[in-house]
Amino acid sequence: MTTTFTTTPYASRGMRHRRPRRSLVPFLVPLVIWAGAAGVLALWWSDTNSVVGPAAWLTGAGRITGLLAGYACAVLLALMARMPLLGHTVGTDRLARWHAWGGRCTVFLALAHTLLIIWGYSLTSHTNVVSQTSTLVLRYPDLLKGTAGFLLFLATGILSARAARRRMSYETWHYLHFATYLAVFLTFGHQLSNGADFVGNRLAQAAWYTLFLGVAAVVAWYRFAVPVRRGLRHRLRVAAVHPEAPGVVSVYFTGRHLDELGGEPGQFLRWRFLARGLWWTANPYSLSAPAHPDHLRITVKTAGGHSAALARLSPGTRVWAEGPYGAFTADRRTAPKVLFLAGGVGITPLRTLFETLPGQVTLIYRARRREDLALRGELDAIAARRGATVHYIVDEPAGHSPPLTARALSTLVPDLAAHDVYLCGPPGMTEAAISALREAGVPARRIHHESFAF
Repeated sequence: MTTTFTTTPYASRGMRHRRPRRSLVPFLVPLVIWAGAAGVLALWWSDTNSVVGPAAWLTGAGRITGLLAGYACAVLLALMARMPLLGHTVGTDRLARWHAWGGRCTVFLALAHTLLIIWGYSLTSHTNVVSQTSTLVLRYPDLLKGTAGFLLFLATGILSARAARRRMSYETWHYLHFATYLAVFLTFGHQLSNGADFVGNRLAQAAWYTLFLGVAAVVAWYRFAVPVRRGLRHRLRVAAVHPEAPGVVSVYFTGRHLDELGGEPGQFLRWRFLARGLWWTANPYSLSAPAHPDHLRITVKTAGGHSAALARLSPGTRVWAEGPYGAFTADRRTAPKVLFLAGGVGITPLRTLFETLPGQVTLIYRARRREDLALRGELDAIAARRGATVHYIVDEPAGHSPPLTARALSTLVPDLAAHDVYLCGPPGMTEAAISALREAGVPARRIHHESFAF
């Protein structure tokens, strides 16, 4: 099912294609992180005279992994702080991958530190591992709290694994990660009071305090103070809730000074609805229309208890919005031609880009059924106004829609390899689309997609 409009190209109506802004931040952040890790290794090196014998090697390795685990905790908290500089340049999708990889490394380092220290100390004191573990946990200062923090890290790591993640709601997963704050607090004192590299070393202690207090200040500001300040300033309220498709609703908001809050097309905010059962969590939803000084809109598909409750919101409900977040914006564009590829409710961020991004654009919108094509009337009007091409593809009846393959996409968009592609949809569809696009010759740097769960 294809709808095609041919009118005057939109770019000629006063909108010019702008060159994408390139930021060095995505390249500098990993360099800074690795430089910090090198500094941590230098701390161990400067405080170590010699390493002789198995016990010393094991203990030394335990010290190194403990220092790196502590440093990695600070890095993870900084990545979770939702700093606009990182969110708008690196993007939440890449930050989420860094965070997930860093989380696994942190758990591994903490586990290695625990095992190596116990083993090294047991060889030094000529005792068995069980006896040495009991001695360390019960007799060393702050080590009982450090053990509790380590167990919290381990539990969070296990429950964050993909298999476990699929079985819990977004809200449960989100609040589970607040346990990492407690874990860091519990282990921080243990490092300073028991770590051989910190005991008696005022300079090292000052550096560690500066690192963690600085990260704590950033987290407190961006994750707590800024949302409260913006909530009080913008006074967002639900204006109306309109159905768009089966299980899909648009929520309209009014407030004050919204021109200061609304993000760029393609970005998302975290919305906290001050209503029963909803106030305790802030979920990410994309803007489904360009931000307006007087009103904003999101479009949400029922996928859990939180999203289902939005259909029952009453006008006047107070709302706090955090953000905007994400780098899924026009700044990623590198080619004159653009393809938007949406699946289901993934149309929401693409709808704003479809309206505002200048130049030659094509939209492919896949859904299960014809009635699931949310916002279709708006998309048709935008396409007619700017002379764009829209392809609507539905899966039912079975066998009616073309598969998501390189050949099928190239048939719909003949010069596909010359396009930038903005992609948003369910994980399975996204993975299949990326594979098909790469097979069709689209360079990886021109395939833009972003998850909104970080």
